[in-house]
This record gives sequence, C-alpha cells and structure tokens, in this order.
Amino acid sequence: MSSEQFDFVVVGAGSAGAVLASRLSEDPGCRVCLLEAGGPPPPAEMMPAAVASLQNNPETDWMFDGDPGGVGKGVIGGRMMVPRGKMLGGTSGINYMAYVRGHPGDFDSWAESGAAGWSYNDVLPYFKKSEGLSPSGDVVIDGDAHNTEGPLGVSVRGPVLTSAQQFVQAASAAGIPPGDYNGRNRGGPDGVSSLFQTTTKNGMRSSTYHAFLEPVADRQNLTIVPHAMAQRVTFEGEGEALRATGVEYRDADGNTHHVTATKEVVLSAGAVGSPQLLMVSGVGDADELAEVGVDSVHHLPAVGKHLKDHLHTGLYFEADGVGESMAEIAVSLGPDALRAPAGPLPADPAEDENLPPELAGLKAEAERRLTEWATTGRGIPSSSLYDAVAFFSSGLGDEHSHDIQIGFLACGYTPDIWRDVFRIDDNYFEDPATQLDPMKGVVVILPNPVLPRSEGSITLASADASAKPIINLNYFDDPHDVKVMVAAMRKGLEIAAAWPGDGLGALMVPPKLAKAHRYDAAEGPSDALLEDMARHYSITVYHLVSTCRMGDVVDSDLKVFGIDGLRVVDASIMPNIVSGNTNAASIMIGEKGAELVAAEHGLSIGEMVGV
Repeated sequence: MSSEQFDFVVVGAGSAGAVLASRLSEDPGCRVCLLEAGGPPPPAEMMPAAVASLQNNPETDWMFDGDPGGVGKGVIGGRMMVPRGKMLGGTSGINYMAYVRGHPGDFDSWAESGAAGWSYNDVLPYFKKSEGLSPSGDVVIDGDAHNTEGPLGVSVRGPVLTSAQQFVQAASAAGIPPGDYNGRNRGGPDGVSSLFQTTTKNGMRSSTYHAFLEPVADRQNLTIVPHAMAQRVTFEGEGEALRATGVEYRDADGNTHHVTATKEVVLSAGAVGSPQLLMVSGVGDADELAEVGVDSVHHLPAVGKHLKDHLHTGLYFEADGVGESMAEIAVSLGPDALRAPAGPLPADPAEDENLPPELAGLKAEAERRLTEWATTGRGIPSSSLYDAVAFFSSGLGDEHSHDIQIGFLACGYTPDIWRDVFRIDDNYFEDPATQLDPMKGVVVILPNPVLPRSEGSITLASADASAKPIINLNYFDDPHDVKVMVAAMRKGLEIAAAWPGDGLGALMVPPKLAKAHRYDAAEGPSDALLEDMARHYSITVYHLVSTCRMGDVVDSDLKVFGIDGLRVVDASIMPNIVSGNTNAASIMIGEKGAELVAAEHGLSIGEMVGV
C-alpha cells in the first residue's frame, strides 16, 4: 500500500471541502491533499437549465435513497431520492443554484445554543468573503451585506422571466413584500419576496469547483486526487491520547493508498458521507457499530443522529402563456436536447444532412439559442428555472426566524422527469398528456417548512465504506411540521389567487385524492386534502444537515470531541437547519473552517476576516 505525507488531508471536494482546501493552500508552505470520490464535472454541469440531467447519473450523483417516514405514500417505490454530488464541487455542482444564506436569527440561535462564534455577526464576514455578486436592478440588495469581489459568482438570471416577476408581484399582493432575503434583516413576520440570487456567473454555474479549485489547480502545494474513495480514517494512540493520522482510500483501479496528515484530517464529505466515514472508522455509537462488525475506536453516540432536511409539496397550475413550455426550453438547450427518442431530430447527428426544411429550421434556431447563451450568458439556459422565492412566518412558533419558504418553478417539466428524477408517477395527473403538454405552460409553487422539528438518522448497513448507508429521513415525525406544511400550502394558494393579469389556471389535484376528499374546485382544497397531498407527494429539497452537529459531535472550532487532529467542516456540523437553501451556509462553513484551522496552525492565508 503506497503512502504519502501532507500537512492536511481533506476528504470531500464539495461545497465546503473545495473552499477549505483552496484557502489552506494559499499558504505556500502548507501541503494540502484533497480527496474526492468523483471526477471533474461533465460539460452539462455548467448549464443551469440542464440540472435535472445530473441526478440519477452514477458519475455525478451518489444516488442514495432513504425511508421518508410520514410521507412518500405516492412516491414510486416508497423511497425518497437523496441526491448528493459526486464530483469536484460536490453537491454545488448538481444543485438548483439558489443562493440563500438563512435568516440572521438562525445563526443567533446557534450561538445561543452554545455554538460560540457562530452568531449572525460572526458569520456574515464569511458569507461576504466568498461572494462575487453581480448587481442587478431586478432585485432589492442590502449593499452592506454583500461583496462584489469574491470568487463565488452570485447573480440574477438574464433576461428575467415574466412569470418569476409575476410571482414576486403576487407574493407582495398576498402580504409578503419585496426585499433582499440575504440582507441583514430578512424582515419581520411579513417576510420578504424576491427573484432568486443564484450561484451563477455570466449565466453559467459557479460551483465551488469553478470558483475555488479550478483557478488554483496548478498550485504545487495542493494535491487534488479525484476518483479517491475514502475507506477509513486512521488513528494512533487510544483513550485521551487518540489522534487522527491520515486516510486510507481506494483509487479507480481498486488499489488502496494511505495519505498521512501531520497536522489534521478534515472531513468535508457532507451530511451523509462525513458521519458514514466516521462510523466505518470506529467513531460512533459503539453498540450500533458492533452490529455491523466495526470495532469501536471512540464511543460518540451522536454521530449520524439529528438529521434534518427540507421538504416541499408542489402545487401545479395550468399556466399557458405564463410558464415556460418544455418545447421552448428544449429548443433553448440546443440540438442535442431535441434528438430521438424524446425529440424530433435524429438520434445520430450524421443524419441531419437530410432534414426536411422545418426540422432544419428548428435545429438552426436551437443552435442560435445555445450559442447566445454560451457567448453572452443570457437565455433560458441561464437558470434552473427555480427563479423566485418568498419567506415568511406562519405564526405557529419559531419567532426568531421565518419558518416557511415558498419557491417558484417557472415550468412544469416532463412526465419522464417527474417519474425518473422526482419519483412521482403519471397517476398524479388526471391527464398527463394534456396537463404536461410540452407546448403549453405550467408553473409550480413549492411550499416548504424550513424549520422542521422532525429528526432522522444515518446508520451503517455494512462495515464497507463503499456500501450505501441507511438513511432514515423521518419526515413528519413531529406533528408540528404537518401544521406548518399545511399553512405553507395555504399561503401558496393565496399567492396563486393573487396572480396578476389573467391569473393562473386550475390547480392540479391528484385524481385519487380529489375523489377521496370530494374535492370541489370552486370551494378549494380542505386542510385534510392538503395534508394528504403532502403525505403522498412531497419531496426532498436536498438539504440534509446536522448529522455531526456542533455540541454533540464537534465543538465550536469543529474539532471532533475526544480525538486530536480531526475536524468536520461541512453541512453536517449545523446545530440546526437554516431557514432556507443550505448551499450558501455550507460554503460559509468552509470559509470559517479554513480560518479556524489557519489560526490554530499559524498559516498565512490570503485574508482573515473573522478569527
């Protein structure tokens, strides 16, 4: 088994790990090894509108799934998908690019719970350090909360979609005023609505790979090892003298290597990968580890516990003339999106020479739109179509923050995407061929309780680090979450009813549930019907956190309790989930984690903004 020595070994090149490795290697005397199980991102990763194609691809997605607990009755197979990015950039390369930091009260509550140094005022400098905002007159911006010089692209899509603007107008009419949801004050109980700020630059994805690793890939003191599947953390000593010494990993050919860390091992493998790697290395609940044949090195029972995630329930509306039709989106993605078997162009481009005039014209228009996006960053491909959002308080609790987020999707997708990506089958629609007609517009309003109280877990199915862990999502275990979901859906319906112009068309209610609840469109859905829709058809928002949370697994400096030379720096350390999309907070954790490490070891990194 080969072995190589570094100062720091970082496992996982995702939202936090890429930031951490890049920042640490700013000190030329510091030797950093970054291990990543995936490889470089494929070309489709750069196109925001191609995001759905990155799921269910074993080259870019770990393709986990989990037990959904109190939901998932209508999900195919009864299992919730748990996509996690498997590439340089990690999940920042497969997400829908919403740049949302969270409510200031989220972080103040972290500090109040014992996470010293993690209040809003403490973390704001790290959000700003990363951010390279491209100002836009289409959104309200709190200038003092933002930065235009950081490496991470943040922007508003161009051109702005009319339907997304209408969502903000409708939300305002429903009592949620426009504002900067990433500002220093996200508003009171009335909340705030806005077009999404997204992790894009010039209309292309700005993942942590593109922002933090790609520009420094030639640094002599940064060794990036792709296709490196971490097997276990290695240790020396025992008891109070236990110390992490390195990481064993397996390369693409199945060969095992060992990299040693003279200073620290840092796990940044995410809310699934970090607890799994700790547990297969013998750090976790000793009794649970014994059940799968893992010898306990250090009993730390909270590893893998306290899992939280966001869940949303789609409200689908007929919206021809408002939403973007899938036919127009396909043309905008270029000729390859129009090829057989799904499209009208031949599967083999070599056959394009004999296209009839109408198809030749269609191909030419697709090429024109694709070129426009590639050269100017403008057009349909420049966002995931998840383009606007509102935050507000239900009044049911959690007064320190907003407990509801309502997202807006400007298209209806295709039956194939609903079935294969989101695991919702055609039975959701009374007439899918008509309701999801690719020539017509559909929009989706996405109510999302963002301060759930239900907790799940990650446990081992095997002592083999390559085996998928057991993910128990446990949604709706706490009845409070059901109440907030129904309140969120009610607000989503209010926004739909306040739509400007000619308004939206009919709400699509699954026929089986409509019949069971004797749904009358004129009267609207009952609370019981809304809850039943949520229990059948709500899906993950891909925001798993808190499985190595501060106070239970790591301290406020992100050091694993009881083990020297070992930290966790990723979304798993959040004491509680933030009230919004989690990627921006994960990047912030990478920035703060880098400064914590640098301060302890006297590294000279480019800029220290907080420690």
